[in-house]
Amino acid sequence: MMRSKFDEQLSRLNEMLVEMGAMCEKAIVLTTDALCGQDVAIARKAIEAELEIDQMERDIESFCLKLLLQQQPVAKDLRLISAALKMVTDMERIGDQAADISELTIFLANQIYIKKLEHIPQMADATVKMVTESIEAFVNKDLALARAVMAYDDVVDALFSTVKNDLIVMIRDNNANAEQAVDLLMIAKYFERIGDHTVNISEWVEFAITGEHPKSQ
Repeated sequence: MMRSKFDEQLSRLNEMLVEMGAMCEKAIVLTTDALCGQDVAIARKAIEAELEIDQMERDIESFCLKLLLQQQPVAKDLRLISAALKMVTDMERIGDQAADISELTIFLANQIYIKKLEHIPQMADATVKMVTESIEAFVNKDLALARAVMAYDDVVDALFSTVKNDLIVMIRDNNANAEQAVDLLMIAKYFERIGDHTVNISEWVEFAITGEHPKSQ
């Protein structure tokens, strides 16, 4: 009887993580739409989404702590709850970074972009895919998918290098581009960091499944 109640609670934890993952995806999509469309209203929505993500982090943390106190889980169950506590910290950081991008978007809203935003939206798409799949890997205890997410970060890193190199050339060719180029580079860097946080989430998924954290091997 105790076990079935605990399984129900673990199932609820999965649902909450899926919900928080969806909030992160929404924040990334909003912030990208705002950036590409130079839309201040959408950028503000992305900043508001961060507050919802923060609240969700607190809700999941208190739910996990309640499970630890009431159920006193051991072995695999303990790993699962510990991993969830670590994952929500990275998910909260993803919300922060989406909000940071939106703040820069608001600052740039009245400027004509010095370059076509081609690779930055591709970075955004890649990070949304990574967020979705890292949470899916946790819920389905899918080690292969978690490792695929870690490997996919190379796509985000390669896109970041492309953006950085393009902007360096633009600054070199015309100093007048320098200020906006730095802002666009910061935006690309925030997307690259979102990719890194998703890798962290996937590493905790691996820990939950195997008992080994890839960085400790």
